[in-house]
Amino acid sequence: MLILISPAKTLDFEAAPTTNKFSRPLMLDQSEQLINNLITKSPTDIEALMKISPKLAELNVERYHNWSRPFTKKNAKQAVFAFKGDVYTGLEIDLFSEDDLAYLQDNLRILSGLYGVLRPLDLIQPYRLEMGIKLENSEGKNLYEFWGNSITKAINKQLKTTKTETVLNLASNEYFKSVKKKELNADIVTPVFKDWKNGQYKLISFFAKKARGVMSAWVIKNQVCDLDKLSDFDLDGYKYSAKDSDPFNPVFLRKQ
Repeated sequence: MLILISPAKTLDFEAAPTTNKFSRPLMLDQSEQLINNLITKSPTDIEALMKISPKLAELNVERYHNWSRPFTKKNAKQAVFAFKGDVYTGLEIDLFSEDDLAYLQDNLRILSGLYGVLRPLDLIQPYRLEMGIKLENSEGKNLYEFWGNSITKAINKQLKTTKTETVLNLASNEYFKSVKKKELNADIVTPVFKDWKNGQYKLISFFAKKARGVMSAWVIKNQVCDLDKLSDFDLDGYKYSAKDSDPFNPVFLRKQ
């Protein structure tokens, strides 16, 4: 199965990755189009567009102006090591062996507002560009219109390469919306993680994000290919709930 996850706003370009292996993003021409759009924006424009602080706006304007090709290990870092949000806390990429990383490279994709679809070891340069941002561009009024069918085509190509017909969707709604579900040559399975709170099970964003990373790591390290095996996932206190699940939305509950 092919795993899809979201990127993270928090980045780490200081810590050294545990591997020297890398690849380069496959959609850099399109990324460069977006950068050429973004460098026309002032810090005030970016602050309003992204609803971020003036300090963050200035940082990201600087990032856009510093973005340059070619990508090398001196000016970029492998995506899966650069992102440091909740999903990546759960993924614990620093604990992956070289064999795990090789399997990860083929069987996981990161959806990105700037880079479209990233392989884990694709080099990236620092950026902030969330998929849901309404950035007017040459293709329309937002990034969903900019990427069009490109992301879906890239995923379909990898599905064919790895000979799988299942997408394990562990991305957020904001990012998965960039995938044209009707054009995807795969069944889509979207796990749901809920925690007990105030007398009922609820989806709590922070915990659910981390659980997506934990499940991603579990699938990769165990090379899980059979959907029936997903119900065996039982890390961090989560247990599969058959009565709350359907074939395409397995539910995992945790009561602490």
